[in-house]
Amino acid sequence: MDEDGAQHAGVADGAAGQVSVADREDLVAFARRMAGDDLAPGTSGNLSVRRQDTIAITPSGVSYERMGTADICLVRVADGTPQPGLRPSTETPMHLAVYRATGAGAIVHTHSPFVVALSTVLDELPAVHYAMADLGGIVRVAPYTRFGTPQLAASAVILRNHGALACGPDLARAYDRALTLEWLARVYWYARLAGTPQTLGEAALTEVSDATRELRYGEQTQLAQGDAPMTEPGSDG
Repeated sequence: MDEDGAQHAGVADGAAGQVSVADREDLVAFARRMAGDDLAPGTSGNLSVRRQDTIAITPSGVSYERMGTADICLVRVADGTPQPGLRPSTETPMHLAVYRATGAGAIVHTHSPFVVALSTVLDELPAVHYAMADLGGIVRVAPYTRFGTPQLAASAVILRNHGALACGPDLARAYDRALTLEWLARVYWYARLAGTPQTLGEAALTEVSDATRELRYGEQTQLAQGDAPMTEPGSDG
């Protein structure tokens, strides 16, 4: 049933922003990782990708383990009109608001425990590790809003008493950023238990970002010339 549904959906997808079967498969695959990666319990959390004027987003109230490619919902960015099928995630307006305001290609919304816990006591998550540079710097905690209410984000934002949003050019990058944000929240939590954490400032994070961009440019140049790629600062490679 899933394969047939995905194939039929693929025909309609061609007229709806070029959402592909592969996009649907990626959404299902990453959704099924959410619970195991401790990013979202039960049916909480949601994921989406944008293809031109359409987003593909996980449905509301469907277990990730039972979710199939045919269950993925398509919604028009301009006015939020869904295509026939299951009801899109209740967080769809939040996803649409981000897509309309940014160049994001994918969004992962999580309810991970350390992020949620810290959202209740912090106004921002301090930079306890240079990995925060990939999230665009110190991650702010946005005021509480009812789920489903539009809320803008950059690479990542924490939603008070709610969860977090992580964005990226593609689903894999957005998901990695969601994992990084939860890891950073956990590190900060344990650091506070041990004492007062020493943190990095915006200048240090900008330096890391600039160095990373230079190394990636160097990798592309070397690969074009047939050389081995360089490693990023702090990597084990």
